Amino acid sequence: MEARTETVTITDGSFDLHLWLPPSGRGPVVLLVQEIFGVGPYIRKVAEDLAALGYVVGAPDMFWRMRPNWVAEHDEAGTARSMEMGGAFDMPQGVADAAMALAHLRKLPEAAEGSAVVGFCLGGSIGYLLAATMEVGTVVSFYGSAVPEATGMMEKITGPLLLVFGGSDPFIPREQVAAVEEAAAGRPNVEMYVAEQAGHAFHNHEAPRFHDPVAAEAAWARTVAFLGRHLSPDSPWTSAPEPDARP
Repeated sequence: MEARTETVTITDGSFDLHLWLPPSGRGPVVLLVQEIFGVGPYIRKVAEDLAALGYVVGAPDMFWRMRPNWVAEHDEAGTARSMEMGGAFDMPQGVADAAMALAHLRKLPEAAEGSAVVGFCLGGSIGYLLAATMEVGTVVSFYGSAVPEATGMMEKITGPLLLVFGGSDPFIPREQVAAVEEAAAGRPNVEMYVAEQAGHAFHNHEAPRFHDPVAAEAAWARTVAFLGRHLSPDSPWTSAPEPDARP
């Protein structure tokens, strides 16, 4: 699988955008937004899986303003340090950086029509907030902790949105997930999947304390089907407007 690193240049600096190409060399783009552990082995494996499905996948270095190319182990010490990084993260600035990364992806020669954002944890929040501020196409948000407190922004999201949560997540209590379910009810563009027995970061196979293989497989199958429906050539969302440079 072909991979390379692009550089995204903005007014106050530049950051890496790690890129994976599909076997065909061309396809719809997917902006893959990292969790707090950085663009490490887990995110890279997700990127490879998405590229194998036919997508041009770009994973931006979201922590570049604090620690460029930050990658942490999924052990107790790495989790603690990553939580500190996440706590110091400037979310509005991060959403703006993600918008620039998506704009860069859409301009690549390998980019076909159609775009999506897939985010995990921190990235799930970024993907949701990005979609609420600009047209990005399709969004899959895994356990974004900012989503429950921003349900009022859901009405601004007009593209397809899949929200994935763990029903036993200590960081996002079930009552908060229920509030998201209530906000999503009746919205034809929004789907939800709640793995009731799973906790936070249950898709992360690099984190034994979080990973739930059964829930991960089910959620990923839904993700693949969701992207396939909305990024297929006959979907109206493949011709969504190109995103602006900033939200």
